[in-house]
Amino acid sequence: MAVVLAYTSPAIGHLFPFCALLTELASRGHRVHVRTLNSGVDLCRQSGFTAECVDPRIESLQSQDWTTGSALRVASKSVEMLAGRAAFEVADLDRAIRSVNPDVVLVDGNCWGAISAAETKQIPWLVFSPFVPYLESPGSPPFGPGAPPRSGMAGKIRDSGIRAVTAAIFDRPLRAGINPIRAALGLAPVRSADELMRRAPAVLVATGKPFEYAHTEWGESVHMIGPAIFEPPSQEPPSWLADIDLPVVLVTTSSLRQRDTSLLRTALRVLDDEPVHVVAANPAGAGDIDPSGYRHATLAGFVPLSAVLDRTVCVVTHGGLGITQKALSRGIPVCAVPFGRDQFEVARRVEVAQAGTRLPARRLTVRRLRQKFLSALTMTAGAEAVAAGFAATGGVRHGADVVERQLGMPTRPHRT
Repeated sequence: MAVVLAYTSPAIGHLFPFCALLTELASRGHRVHVRTLNSGVDLCRQSGFTAECVDPRIESLQSQDWTTGSALRVASKSVEMLAGRAAFEVADLDRAIRSVNPDVVLVDGNCWGAISAAETKQIPWLVFSPFVPYLESPGSPPFGPGAPPRSGMAGKIRDSGIRAVTAAIFDRPLRAGINPIRAALGLAPVRSADELMRRAPAVLVATGKPFEYAHTEWGESVHMIGPAIFEPPSQEPPSWLADIDLPVVLVTTSSLRQRDTSLLRTALRVLDDEPVHVVAANPAGAGDIDPSGYRHATLAGFVPLSAVLDRTVCVVTHGGLGITQKALSRGIPVCAVPFGRDQFEVARRVEVAQAGTRLPARRLTVRRLRQKFLSALTMTAGAEAVAAGFAATGGVRHGADVVERQLGMPTRPHRT
């Protein structure tokens, strides 16, 4: 069996999908080593992996995008952070490879320096994107603002305008940050994140159709594996869950700090008039929300989502890919209120798939959220279609097959 090294971005929302894939690889007898955020090391070890934290200088570089309400500034700050981390990732991945001596390396799509370093090694390697990927596809608008697909000349003109903006905000600073690093490694420059990711022999993406647009075509090297869903093995359902008699609406905010506490406050006001119990998950812990003034509400930090989703009829969320896909994979419709990062893209896909509704955060009001929530409740059929599409990808079994093919191992028949 093989030795697998997984190098992840220091974010719990990235580590969890990695853990889902790595658990499948470990079940096949492969030995798994992980480099991740400091607080995720114990989780990895509990899951049976060998784990160490990334260079602390990498984790210390955290996005300050929560300080701005501008979508363009959010994107700019994210690129600045990722490029800053890239400078430390090259040596950090080198140290990990010398320590582990892996047969194959899995690199997070947000680790631009590690991707470039992996390209120089004589070791099989792949990129894993646990988020909506920076990949271009004919007929799709550029990544970033969450614009809907539009065909014909009008669509081409609109997309050209969007591309001019995203090139200035995203691609130009990406080149400025990563190409000097690539030059020092003796590698050719790249023009975009799409081109950087496609340097990998294979790319795994945690998504599937019809959540992805029907026309999406990323090429033979890109493999959709559906949601990579994972929950810590030690988590137990909270005791208060058994006391809830009403249908549950789960309201979530990001596990990384951003200005999304307003979503919890607004949703609590909206749902207080509905025959539901609100479970409000606020993992980043920002804000001072008191649910005691509402008839049926429970405020929590991290919660074991599977146990809550077993009781849930709709999810109101910031549009994080993880919770959105966890809901849709169960056929639960979503009301997405995106604030930044890839959330605009996630929310648009929910809307286009008719698996829920989308309400930009800048338009968030009690009246509008109530309308979007009630509309989302009627979209179970679309959510169930997405669930079926996710299942059809083959999931992490398919992802593990792709990893093994990079090692020259034969593809295994899928278990049912």
